[in-house]
Amino acid sequence: MPLSTYRLQITAGFDLDAAAEIVDYVRSLGAGWVYLSPLLKAEPGSDHGYDVVDHSLVDPARGGAAGLVRLATAAHQAGCGVLVDIVPNHMGVASPAQNAWWWDLLQNGQQSRYAEAFDVDWAFGNGKIRIPVLGDDGSDGRTELDRLKIVGGELHYFDNRFPLAAESNNDGASPADVHSRQHYELVNWRRADAELNYRRFFAVNSLAGIRVEVPWVFEESHREIVRWVRDGLVQGLRVDHPDGLADPAGYLEALRRATDGCYVLVEKILEGREALPTSWATAGTTGYDALADVDRVLVDPAGQEPLDALEASLQGVATDWADLVYRNKRDVTDGILRSEVLRIARLVPSDTGNLAPTAEALADLLAWFPVYRSYLPVGSENLREAARRSATRRPELQSEIDRLLPLLGDPGHPAAVRFQQTSGMVMAKGVEDRAYYRFSRLTSLNEVGADPDEFAVPVAEFHKRQRTRQAGFPHSMTTLSTHDTKRGEDVRARIAVLAEIPAEWAEALHQLRAAHPLDDAPFENLLWQAIVGAWPASRERLAAYALKAAREAGTSTTWTQPNTGFEAALDDLVTAAVESGPTRDLLTALVDRLQQPGWSNSLSQKLLQLTMPGVPDVYQGSELWETSLVDPDNRRPVDYALRRELLTRLESGWLPPVDETGAAKLLVTSSALHLRGDRSDLFTRYLPVPAFGPAAGHIVAFDRGGAITVATRLPIGLHEAGGWRDTTIAVAGRTIVDVFTRQRFDGPSLRVADVLARYPVALLVAADDRDRPSHRIGRHT
Repeated sequence: MPLSTYRLQITAGFDLDAAAEIVDYVRSLGAGWVYLSPLLKAEPGSDHGYDVVDHSLVDPARGGAAGLVRLATAAHQAGCGVLVDIVPNHMGVASPAQNAWWWDLLQNGQQSRYAEAFDVDWAFGNGKIRIPVLGDDGSDGRTELDRLKIVGGELHYFDNRFPLAAESNNDGASPADVHSRQHYELVNWRRADAELNYRRFFAVNSLAGIRVEVPWVFEESHREIVRWVRDGLVQGLRVDHPDGLADPAGYLEALRRATDGCYVLVEKILEGREALPTSWATAGTTGYDALADVDRVLVDPAGQEPLDALEASLQGVATDWADLVYRNKRDVTDGILRSEVLRIARLVPSDTGNLAPTAEALADLLAWFPVYRSYLPVGSENLREAARRSATRRPELQSEIDRLLPLLGDPGHPAAVRFQQTSGMVMAKGVEDRAYYRFSRLTSLNEVGADPDEFAVPVAEFHKRQRTRQAGFPHSMTTLSTHDTKRGEDVRARIAVLAEIPAEWAEALHQLRAAHPLDDAPFENLLWQAIVGAWPASRERLAAYALKAAREAGTSTTWTQPNTGFEAALDDLVTAAVESGPTRDLLTALVDRLQQPGWSNSLSQKLLQLTMPGVPDVYQGSELWETSLVDPDNRRPVDYALRRELLTRLESGWLPPVDETGAAKLLVTSSALHLRGDRSDLFTRYLPVPAFGPAAGHIVAFDRGGAITVATRLPIGLHEAGGWRDTTIAVAGRTIVDVFTRQRFDGPSLRVADVLARYPVALLVAADDRDRPSHRIGRHT
């Protein structure tokens, strides 16, 4: 089991050899394992690796098999394990010639060995797989099929290359006629929404789902991965998107057997108080649930009412989050994922052959489904809850829903399997990629794996959740930033301050909107919060975010139908924000107000995440301020030379100020990681530490079994109330040392004003623990 991890995005520009060169830094930082993004051969130019095209090869562009050996050797020599992200749900098919499985499928159709590997509804396509790549027919009377060419024994459509079936091109026929003889049909890209007949990853046409529940598909797609583990190169695996699989529990059990039970995490998003199935062969999740808890314990609950009022004024009506989610999920079931809904409908027996009533009931059930998916029989109550909500809203669907429920609740029925695979897609596209961009109350809460409807978490509830984590999944990952988070951790920390000053924010937003109106009030609120949270940022970064966010929101412009006028105004807004002038002056003054309390939140959330129950992950570079926005911004190169320099200064005894360098965060990160790594015996339980006095409500403190975390919350309110004054915390009656400052305090009652005199956080241990030889806290002395 790792005690901590450090996530690295492996790309052509930062390959396995580059990763090997910073292993010594990762170890000096205190992280126990290196945690790598997908390594198998991906689509050419892929910067994320989730579009695997060949399961048998470590991507040559990422360093190849030899690069993995060199990285693993460097890691092991430094005492680090290796955790690797794997992608069992889908393959990249954007470039068919790159993917031998897909190429064979297109060439041989249902006779292909790989017809069993891909999830295709052949009957719906009249025996052909539909490929949505054609553009719209031109005004010159030519159809897009007229643009096909036969080149070198292949069918070409511009830069797209496709194989030809044997004996389908030997009589001089036109390219269009040759196309008609293939096992695939090239169709207009707009037809994908409702007429596609292969399962995808969400709505991404270029990612085709594979059926790892088939034994040989599992074996061949995991042979190289299993070799890494058995050869000792890799010690743990992170499973991407298990919710897309037909049988996640069965898959994890197969993986456990194949790897002799190595450390496995799942990228599973839990909704609300949903629990991870205890029957799964996994140590836990990748940590979005922990992220949500940490964010919310630092939000001022008093800000909810005024920010609700602001949101209602911007939306024009009081916003009900559940209703917003339903409406956006229905947009998805009726739009980009209509083909998936119809696929389920075709699996339901029908006397009439009319799919419309069944599809409508299924779409409504999917839209009301309260979690990402069920794992029948686990989670069957969620299906009943969706049925209840749907019948209440749409009583005319009651009879069809009643007919569907026995089928959708039967773990062995194909419609039930498909429904479970689809509900997660609908949730992800409807909520993460749509509702999150349309709900602007406090956007630090609009994060993957979190519920924006939960505004704040009381300290007592935070403690309760951590005790549950410690008891149930103590080796589950915790995180604050990932390659999928919508905003970097320190952007969220600064935005959270707005809950303490809602009136000031409302006035500033009014001025900003008046100066740069877009006629899309909720989106303007979301955008200005992102700009303030990420400030300072380049024009290029902010413009890229603004455009992506606007198109994801889909309220004023979209990916498929861009509104050029709106997008031009959006670009002008970003320019005004970064160039000298009144808008920049207003933003600068606002950031000055938010900066120090934002940094306080940042240090608090980092310490909470690093010391709470679980295995803490540090996303690449986030040991300094992490002000990235949504991908690809959060995959930017990291300046490790700067981090080495700052870490060296810390090791010499430097106690940095809390300033724009982020060195104070590096101190917190390194010291906490080293304490966890060197003294894991101090992290074996979870007990709240009581605070007493006038500012007790501004403390989050807990004892992990000898290591005591003390963190500040609601810093503006704390300052305005006169600071800590006589607030104390109760600890054991021994001499206590702060890991960060090396100051000593005598228990059992500690004055918080003394403990937090230099930093808004402290990590305390007993002096006799500090002095034990195996302990390296204060290693920078």
